[in-house]
Amino acid sequence: MVGETVVTVVGNLTDDPEIRTTPSGDAVTHFTVASTPRTFDRQSNEWKDADTLFLRCSAWRQTAEHVAQSLARGTRVIVQGRLHQRTYETREGEKRTVIELEALEIGPSLRYAAATVSRIPRAGAPGGTLFDTAPPAPNDGPGVPDGDKSASREHNSPTFPF
Repeated sequence: MVGETVVTVVGNLTDDPEIRTTPSGDAVTHFTVASTPRTFDRQSNEWKDADTLFLRCSAWRQTAEHVAQSLARGTRVIVQGRLHQRTYETREGEKRTVIELEALEIGPSLRYAAATVSRIPRAGAPGGTLFDTAPPAPNDGPGVPDGDKSASREHNSPTFPF
């Protein structure tokens, strides 16, 4: 939407994501990302940590389920989403304002780790998923030719619906 504040934050999850179901049946996962910028101090010739930003985030529906299944405390993540400001009243009658990030995209950072991606078929997608996820042809073993590589390459290349 026009006028929304979209941000990207890189940091570590402070705890395991918590998944819940709303009364309407939607899955929502809440998690906090801690992001600490580092600066180089030329006088002391060393890196120094600045103040840590703790940003509360939420992911909805299928993304919520994927986050809960895939990520855990300490995982370095990249989150992109919309910032929302919300005001509420505590039990003691005090008004509080919080800023939260509605995560639209989230994944593990590959800067200090490696990951394996498992594609999940999209519900209602005609003909399956956007990419062909059929397993590769079996290999006969070392030293045995695998056959026509062009046929295999054609089969494993992504198919685009346009």
